[in-house]
Amino acid sequence: MSIQNENDLNALQRVGKVVGDTLRLMLRSVEAGMSTRELDRIGEEHFQKFGARSAPQLTYDFPGATCISVNNEVAHGIPGERILHTGDLVNIDVSLELDGYYADTGASMCILPAANELTDLCRASHAILQKTIHNIKAGNKLNRIGRTIENGARSHGYTTVLNLAGHGVGSALHEEPFDLVNYYDPRDQRLAERGQVVAIETFISTGGRYAREEADGWTLTTGDGSFVAQYEHTIVITDGAPIVLTA
Repeated sequence: MSIQNENDLNALQRVGKVVGDTLRLMLRSVEAGMSTRELDRIGEEHFQKFGARSAPQLTYDFPGATCISVNNEVAHGIPGERILHTGDLVNIDVSLELDGYYADTGASMCILPAANELTDLCRASHAILQKTIHNIKAGNKLNRIGRTIENGARSHGYTTVLNLAGHGVGSALHEEPFDLVNYYDPRDQRLAERGQVVAIETFISTGGRYAREEADGWTLTTGDGSFVAQYEHTIVITDGAPIVLTA
C-alpha cells in the first residue's frame, strides 16, 4: 500500500510496534529445552493483548500464530513439538493485523553456544538488511534492493535464496509490489514511490540457492542442508531515510 494520510501512518506505526515487540519478546524467550509450540504461544499471548491477530492465520489459514523455522528450514516452519537445542539456528517470523493494517518482521538467532559458521551468518544477514533498507528511497529502482542484498552476500562469502523475496504490505500481508527479490534483476524497472510500504527480507545462505516445500505443505528447506539466516523489517519509503515501522 501507499500511505494516503496521517491516519494510515499512525495505524501502521501501531501494528508495527506490536509486531516488533512480539518478535523481540520471542527472541529473548528462546532457550534450549523448549518446544517451538511453547515459543509460538509466548508470542501469541503477547500480541493478543493489543487486539492484534496472526496475519498468516487470517490470510492463509497457517497452523500457527507465528512461523518458527529451525536449522536448514528457511521459512514457514510450523510451531509444534520440536524441541530446541543448544547450537540450533532459529528463525522467527511475526506478521500481524491490527485494525485492518498489516506489518511483517523476522529475525534469526543461534542458541549459544553455537558454531561460528552460524553466528557469523546471522551477523552478516542482519548487517545486509540494515544496509539495504537505508539504501532505498523514492525514485530509486526497486531492483536496488536485490542488488544490495546480492552484493552484500557475496562480499561475506554467502549466496542468496533466489525464490523467496520481500513484498508490499500494509493493507494486506502480501500485495504490490511483489517479488522484491534477493538478487539483481535488470529487467525490473519499477521505481520506489514516496509513501510505499514494503517488507524487505534478506535470505542469506551458506550455499543453497532455492527453497523447496516439504511434505507438510508449508515448511521450506534448502534441501541440501545449507543454512539460511533471514531478517526482515517493514518500512515506509520516503525521499530520504525510511521509516522503519517494525524497529
